[in-house]
Amino acid sequence: MRAVQVTRLDGPQALEINDVAAPQPAAHEVLIDVHRVGISFPDLLLSRGQYQLKPELPFTPGVDIAGTVAADGNGFTAGQRVAAVVPYGGGAEQVAVPAMFTFPLPDRLDYEQGAALPMNYLTAEFALAERAGLRSGETVLVHGAAGGVGTATLQVAKGLGATTIGVVSTEEKAEFARAAGADHTVLVDGFKDRVKELTGGQGVDVVLDVVGGDIFTDSLRCLGSQGRLLVVGFAAGQGIPEVKVNRLLLNNTDVRGVGWGEYAMKRPGYMQEQWQRLLPLMEDGTITPPVGKVYPLEQFGQALIDMDNRLTLGKSVIAVR
Repeated sequence: MRAVQVTRLDGPQALEINDVAAPQPAAHEVLIDVHRVGISFPDLLLSRGQYQLKPELPFTPGVDIAGTVAADGNGFTAGQRVAAVVPYGGGAEQVAVPAMFTFPLPDRLDYEQGAALPMNYLTAEFALAERAGLRSGETVLVHGAAGGVGTATLQVAKGLGATTIGVVSTEEKAEFARAAGADHTVLVDGFKDRVKELTGGQGVDVVLDVVGGDIFTDSLRCLGSQGRLLVVGFAAGQGIPEVKVNRLLLNNTDVRGVGWGEYAMKRPGYMQEQWQRLLPLMEDGTITPPVGKVYPLEQFGQALIDMDNRLTLGKSVIAVR
């Protein structure tokens, strides 16, 4: 079968398409015929050897997949539409995935939307429900609101009863974020003052930050009393921000790390519980993943380059078949 491979750690431009042996699923795994693969930030880091996981070369990137079950087993039936998440290895025509990381895909969502679901939406649910303890009626500020994690967070927050403010870099991205579910959008330049205006000077209850860098301190300043800043990533590439803890003391605010993969992978059944909590939002249309560009398998590397250059909206997806 065909698979994308990282054969040397020289970044996305060095990815190759090779013929590899088809997987032989273990007893606890589901064999999936892959239709679509979602492009994710870990794929970019893996291609450069910069991720916390260090697979032995050569290996196949790809975290999120959607497709059909190839054979009955582990509660799934042949031909069933599913989405799944793996640490890596999804960018191939067939993938064997542990059953606990495989989820039924609702009929109203297509394969492209399915490939946009697992990592981003489970991360958003974990961030907002588990780490932030978000309550209905609170306000959530989302950085990178036109990206995959950003749009997922907007929709999950809406499903939990929150008001959402999306921070974006351009008017085009602002329009995209509003279409995805943002109640308000603000441009990143001067976002702190605009957020204060929108909240009547009170600040927001939760900030979700996938960007880091120079915006971090102003994000802290956007928090209201007992606000929580969720650290999800550092897409700005400007190094790891530092916190002056007196800022936390003065307004009773928190900075909380969000490491969904580390948490969920160690707790069998947790992802399935998350999926069950999100299913009603998928079925009623609250969750409708916005898909940006769809690339052929041969352009997996280009999709990563475009994401790295912040040229993408929503979730980029690879068509495998």
